Amino acid sequence: MKKNSYKIKAPIGDRVFLSVVYIILAIVVLVMLYPFAYAVSVSISDPAEVIAGKVTFYPKGFDLGSFKIMINHPIFFTAYKNTILYTVLGTFFTLFFTALTAYPLSKDKFQMRSFISKVYIITMFFEGGMIPTYLAYKSLHMIDTIWVMVLPGALSAWNIILMRTFFRNIPESLTESAYIDGATDLQILVKIILPLSKPIMATIGLFTAVGIWNGYFNALLYLNDTMKYPLQMILRSILVAATFDPSEKGAYAELTHSATESLKMASIIITTLPVMCIYPFIQKYFVKGTMVGSIKG
Repeated sequence: MKKNSYKIKAPIGDRVFLSVVYIILAIVVLVMLYPFAYAVSVSISDPAEVIAGKVTFYPKGFDLGSFKIMINHPIFFTAYKNTILYTVLGTFFTLFFTALTAYPLSKDKFQMRSFISKVYIITMFFEGGMIPTYLAYKSLHMIDTIWVMVLPGALSAWNIILMRTFFRNIPESLTESAYIDGATDLQILVKIILPLSKPIMATIGLFTAVGIWNGYFNALLYLNDTMKYPLQMILRSILVAATFDPSEKGAYAELTHSATESLKMASIIITTLPVMCIYPFIQKYFVKGTMVGSIKG
């Protein structure tokens, strides 16, 4: 005996509303996608077609010469290596110091918890300024070193708040049973808290990694040696090649001074592709960590 299935139709007003929402979302997707599609099209199109202005959404011809120039140039691999190193170390130090700071602040028995939290919150609204910061780094002998790229941003008040809130939502019974078994606070943090905190760790790690990968301002201020420049400094100089200092010499200047429209777009694709490839694998942790770390507690 077959069961009768009834399909309930939504009211006309709701269907019209959903249709309008879908149309708006489709337009937003197209607007967001077009710049990237245009960059891909220009980077693989025939340079003559690009100069003639015939490339729009679809590529004209096929030429990977711009990618070959970028990949075969020695300064490209140096900058790429520097960026990967800065990103890995910066993300590691951020997660390490943030976890060590957020864990005691999530415990009610820590008497200085309220005072220290307020001190960190103050840093979200006030800072020393560019010149005092530069002088502080200079006095610490960090200028033109790798440490000026990875240490200054390793501790953020916002990241501490997110991770502290997440830690406070982990059942206290887990840590109490570990205390009974003789575990120390460090053992509890490493063996219990952190394995249960993958969502917030992935969230903060993604924010930090993307920020370091896309950052160029610190390198512009604190790095003098072009061989220590990250990839974004190469991209910046290629995109503004016309205003680049002509007194610059060496392979770095050779690449930036010979920039074409195709080379500019190829450099954009190469620099954004790694982040786009990594994001889908941690998206589920990213959404969960953002919601739990910022709303609960």
